[in-house]
Amino acid sequence: MTDQTRKLFDKAERAIYAADALLKHGDPDFAAGRAYYAKFYAAEALLVEEGLRFRRHGSVHAAFGEHFAKGEVLDSKYHRWLLNAYDQRILGDYGVEVSLIPEDVKVMIQ
Repeated sequence: MTDQTRKLFDKAERAIYAADALLKHGDPDFAAGRAYYAKFYAAEALLVEEGLRFRRHGSVHAAFGEHFAKGEVLDSKYHRWLLNAYDQRILGDYGVEVSLIPEDVKVMIQ
């Protein structure tokens, strides 16, 4: 495992910790963002191990799907979880009318 991969997995772990803390303090919108980033950093770490680096979220999403889900290296559900978490992050970060349901965010964190 490369040093960069370890750092990304560490960052993912910290993001989960932050998501859990935010949810426990009654802030599911921002907790969803941290839960997404945990998944994003983990996906990035796996891609780094393959020698791949990307600048945009969409590029990471696509490459993760191509290299791991379509290639059946990992169950495609992980790609779907990443994409769904991104959608929830967007709602949580930019939505002003709708608050995310705490139970849904708890599932994202798990």
